[in-house]
Amino acid sequence: MPNAEHPFDVAVIGAGIAGASVAAELATAGAKVVLIEQESQPGYHTTGRSAAVYSPIYGPQPIRALTRASLLFFENPPAGFAERPLLSPIDAVFVARADQLDQLDAMEQELSDASTVSRIDQDALYERLPLLREGYAVAALWDTGTSEIDVAALHQGYLRMFKEHGGTVMTRAPVTGLTHGAEAWQIATPQGDIRARKVVNAAGAWADALGHMAGAERIGLTPKRRTALMVAAPAGYDTRSLPLTIDVAEEFYLKPDAGKLLISPANEDPEPPCDVQPDEMDIAICVDRIERAFDVSVKRVESPWAGLRSFVADKSPVAGFSRKVDGFYWLAGQGGYGIQSAPGLAQYAAAELMGKPVPEHILAERLDPQTIQPDREGLGL
Repeated sequence: MPNAEHPFDVAVIGAGIAGASVAAELATAGAKVVLIEQESQPGYHTTGRSAAVYSPIYGPQPIRALTRASLLFFENPPAGFAERPLLSPIDAVFVARADQLDQLDAMEQELSDASTVSRIDQDALYERLPLLREGYAVAALWDTGTSEIDVAALHQGYLRMFKEHGGTVMTRAPVTGLTHGAEAWQIATPQGDIRARKVVNAAGAWADALGHMAGAERIGLTPKRRTALMVAAPAGYDTRSLPLTIDVAEEFYLKPDAGKLLISPANEDPEPPCDVQPDEMDIAICVDRIERAFDVSVKRVESPWAGLRSFVADKSPVAGFSRKVDGFYWLAGQGGYGIQSAPGLAQYAAAELMGKPVPEHILAERLDPQTIQPDREGLGL
C-alpha cells in the first residue's frame, strides 16, 4: 500500500458490482486504486442476492441506454475474464389482466422502438405459457432479447481483473471517517487510514450516509427490500420451456431456476441500510400472487432471501462528481438494474474520473449524461 506521501489515485468504497466494475476499469487504465469493503467478502449484500437478468427494455430510459451499452462487454469480455459465457438467453413475458390493459398499452408505446418485443393476445399467450391459470391474463408483451446473467462470474471477473492490474482490496474495513484535505481525502477504517486523491461512493444502501460523512449533497437515496424464494415446479413440468414471467405492474415475477421456480412479489419496501432478511408477510403475499396467476400449488418454501435495491426519486442511477466537495464521485442508486447496466456505467464513470470523454458507444445508445448527474432535477430534493 502506498505510504502517506504517495496516496492512491482513487479509493472506491463498496466492493459490490458497482464498485468492483469501476475499480477494474480504473486499474486497467493505469490508476492506483484501493477497493474498500465493510464486509468480510465483496458482494455480500445486494450483488450476492441478485437474480439478475439482462433486459434492455427494463427500467427508466437512462438504464435502458446503459444496458444496451453493456451488451458488447457481456458478449465479449476481456480474455480470461470468465470461464463460461456471462449471458444465457431466456424469453421474457409481461402479462396483463383485463384491468391492467392500460398499463400494457403504455408499456408497448414506451418500447415501440424495441425490435425484440411483440404483443400477443390471450390465445397465443396460453399456447406459449400454459402454466398460467386459465382466465388470469388477457394479453402480454413477449420479448426475445432477454438473457440471464451469471452474476457470480461477472463480479468475480471484475475483481480478478482489478487485482491483475495492481488493485488493492481491503475487506472488514467500514469507513468511520472521511475528510478532505488540501491534496487528498483521508479515509479512516479499522484496518488503518487511507489517503486518496478521489473517492468513489459505491456503497449501495449506505451511499447517502457516506455522502453525508463526506459533506456532499443529499441524493434522497431510499433502500428498498425485495424478497424472493424458491419453490418446487409442478410435478412433471419441464421448466426449461418457461420464460421469465413478470406482471406488467410488477406485482410478481417467476423465473425457472435449475428445475425449480424462483418467485418474488417484486416488493419495494423501504428499509434502513442493513443486512436485510426476508419478511414473513412478503413470503405469504408472494405465494398468494403466484398461486392466483399460475397453476402452481406451493407446498413448501425453499431458500427465502431478501436484498436491498436502492433508488432515488426518478429511479435512475446517480453518477457524477459532487457539486459540494472536490474529488467525491457518486456511483449510487442503481436500484434493481445494477447488474445489467454495470459494464456501461463503469466505463462511463471511469472516463469521468480519468478526465476523459464519455465513450462513444455509450452516447450512441442515447444516454444523456445530465439524466444521471447528482444535481439533476429528477431527484426532487
